[in-house]
Amino acid sequence: MTSSISIDLDVFERILQSTVSVSFVEQLCRRRRIKLRRGIYSLTVVVWLMIYQRLNSKRTLSAAVQFLARETCRWPHRSQDSRRMGECRISTRTGGYCRARLKMPKLVATDVCDHIFEQLQAIMQERLPDVGAFPPGSNQHGENHWPTMLLVAFHDVHTGLAMRPSWGPMYGQQAVGEQVLAREALQRLPGDAIVLADCDFGIFAFAHAVQQTERSMIFRLTAARTQKVLGGMSLRPGRRRKVTWEASRWDRSTHCDLPEEASVKGWVIACQNPARQDEMLFFFTTLDLKPKRILALYKLRWNIETDLRSLKRTVDLHQVTSKSQSMVEKEILMAICAYNVVRAVQYLSASAAGLRPRQLSFSTAQDAVLAAWPYLQRASTQAEFHAEVQRLLRVVAESRLPERSHRRSYPREIWGRGGHFPFRRSPGKEVRP
Repeated sequence: MTSSISIDLDVFERILQSTVSVSFVEQLCRRRRIKLRRGIYSLTVVVWLMIYQRLNSKRTLSAAVQFLARETCRWPHRSQDSRRMGECRISTRTGGYCRARLKMPKLVATDVCDHIFEQLQAIMQERLPDVGAFPPGSNQHGENHWPTMLLVAFHDVHTGLAMRPSWGPMYGQQAVGEQVLAREALQRLPGDAIVLADCDFGIFAFAHAVQQTERSMIFRLTAARTQKVLGGMSLRPGRRRKVTWEASRWDRSTHCDLPEEASVKGWVIACQNPARQDEMLFFFTTLDLKPKRILALYKLRWNIETDLRSLKRTVDLHQVTSKSQSMVEKEILMAICAYNVVRAVQYLSASAAGLRPRQLSFSTAQDAVLAAWPYLQRASTQAEFHAEVQRLLRVVAESRLPERSHRRSYPREIWGRGGHFPFRRSPGKEVRP
């Protein structure tokens, strides 16, 4: 246990040091044939600041620039070509950083995001992923104000590590569906991954797409779709039946790219919902396992709900304030990088403490990473960097979540819809008592 954790920790330290190092960014620029930006806000500095900005609770440009101005003299990635940085004299105005963010190529953000995921998932051996110009939507009152993006992400149900997501407009003429985005993201999954999906993805087209990538799957099916796959036959709880799932006329009308001979072979499994005795659960899987084992594996899919909550609320990805499409996409990629760094710290802390990663608080781990971020970037030697990482892991290991042995003593309440505010009166019309 100790030796394997030590190896993983060494790899993690190299990832943190190399991913946003000057040499790594220069290598990316040469491979992508991108002109390397010099000056105070080089690509390396911009990547560091964007990750820091996403971890910071305020997430403002000013917070990132203030951080850089205070840490300039100890900044290991500062450009030697900048006289003001050499003299530790940087303006706290946000204009320079704002322009540098806009000029940073999205390909650099994409490569950094992919590199962090590929390196981190290599040290987290247990893998079981799950599948998360933008016009605004509309309702009965008219068009909404805010543009809406649809985003699908694959997560490791054990460690919470997130892959680079796929996204697209949720509304408008170019709108895309969740299944289309999931099929695109499938290509980035590890080869030995098992894809878990709920009823929204439990359709033939997506099952066929997963089969084409030669990956295993566990999909939950609706009762109506289960009957069609079984050909109208019934299935008792705790039983399974081997089937050949073929495309229906509706599947072919909505997915014209399906080949004529398209089919998926697997098992249909029926299980009783452990939480609700009056509900039946139906699954389609290509794994030759007993129903109890399939149910136990699918139960892990719920972990993605808390992962999405962490991405949306704790990392604050539910609302991006950037104005351009390119800047929005770069913000998403850097947010995924920040999220994965926190998840990696949780994994290593839990491993050293003999805990499961999800027994530790993500919010507390994020606060610990943010507090340690300046000390990690200013470390001048490998020994100093190692000591800071060890201190960080000890702090995170103390953020253990409480274990509730029973249900809550009070029921969950549902927030009702708010009342309508009165219309603002015209200044020319006064109401007299």
